[in-house]
Amino acid sequence: MLPKRHKLTSPAEFKRTIKGGRRAGSRTLVVHVRDRSTEPGDPDPSLTGGPRFGLVVSKAIGNAVARHSTSRKLRHNAHALVDKLPRATDVVIRALPAAGASDSAQLAADLAKALRKAGVPL
Repeated sequence: MLPKRHKLTSPAEFKRTIKGGRRAGSRTLVVHVRDRSTEPGDPDPSLTGGPRFGLVVSKAIGNAVARHSTSRKLRHNAHALVDKLPRATDVVIRALPAAGASDSAQLAADLAKALRKAGVPL
């Protein structure tokens, strides 16, 4: 489970990350990555909380059981990356239909690959 300080919570945060960030994909997922430290104005106090993650797992994955299972696997993999990502990073992970049939190790490898393609140092 991700602590609240590591979650994107509002639709506006999701939209800012998806529209204003870099995108990269793999076979099972697409990541949208935004660096909050480059935004103009005063530093955001939420930068002290570390990287934040948001998940998009649609009905294309499968039934509710498959969606929840996929979400749990993605949250677990995101939690493992908390200490590896820069603190001012927002990441939206969008699961593709192939993610529903993938195991946690495959999703972890695809997530790392997509983040590297998006230019995030791991």
